Amino acid sequence: MQLMNAAVIDTLGGPEVLHPAHIPKPVRGDDEYLIRIVAAAINPIDAKTRAGRGRSADITGYPAVLGNDFSGVVMESPSPAHPFPPGSEVFGMLTVPPHQGTYAQFASVPAATLALKPSKLTHIEAAGVPLAAQTAWGMLVDVARVHEGQRILIHGGSGGVGHFAIQFAHHFGAHVTATGSARNMEWMLELGANRVIDYTAERFEDVVNESDSGSGSGSEITRGIDVVIDLIGNVHDNTGTRSLKVLRPGGLIVNAPTGSWPTHAADAEAAGVRAVPFRLTPNGETLATIGRLIEAGEVLVHISQTFPLDAAAEAHRSLETGHTRGKIVLIVDPELAEH
Repeated sequence: MQLMNAAVIDTLGGPEVLHPAHIPKPVRGDDEYLIRIVAAAINPIDAKTRAGRGRSADITGYPAVLGNDFSGVVMESPSPAHPFPPGSEVFGMLTVPPHQGTYAQFASVPAATLALKPSKLTHIEAAGVPLAAQTAWGMLVDVARVHEGQRILIHGGSGGVGHFAIQFAHHFGAHVTATGSARNMEWMLELGANRVIDYTAERFEDVVNESDSGSGSGSEITRGIDVVIDLIGNVHDNTGTRSLKVLRPGGLIVNAPTGSWPTHAADAEAAGVRAVPFRLTPNGETLATIGRLIEAGEVLVHISQTFPLDAAAEAHRSLETGHTRGKIVLIVDPELAEH
């Protein structure tokens, strides 16, 4: 039995339950590629699952390997007819669990979730793209049908999903308002936001409503936001509930699953707006489209920190501070990481 290096959990709990281990190398499934992982991103769903929330109920046994997205090199393909022969540089993601994840030297990855790595990105940069960018794309393009002139409010604009959401909304011509902390204000403007709000200094609903109220003295405030991309929910200061106040009648709030706002559908209906929860289904064609935007220089990925594979626990601690700009990435293969 061939073994590989991995960061695993043997139980649920805090970051300290993540530890290095030697575990069996995966066996490739019939419609899967065996990928040599070069870099793997850390995502909030990883930390939630590790802590006993998220997808933890789907873990079927231990040791379990977390990690959804990656960049790497094809070692084995399903057949010569498949588009990525051995040696191809690819990026993509798994749904973890039930799959064993990407905090490891190798992973067996469904063919439908892969795309060629953008040549202008290193493996470190490419690893930060799949889950966050596809989530932003799904919320904006697939659900909200983002278009020219649409008015969009993005909460958590400096995070992994948020910094892609700003760029996609800007690319399609929407008017973008983003919330974040003071240190990220200028950066979010550079990404394409038209207006940024420091949530630590201002109530976003006051700022948005004030700007939408018009110049008429004593006139009723018109709620003017068409779409709220809610990456916070009610985890902090009832951000989700407060967002209902800024939507126009019939407007849309798209909520990424946080587990913090179980009444979001009923609350939205009572406020006269629409609410759609979003859960990502990985899609290689979507990822390839995003890759083309990256190659064209229309979209960038920001990597704030990197950690070696055996420091996965430290990477989780950093993520859970809640102050990450862009993405955190684990370097699995240092020799290829900068390629």
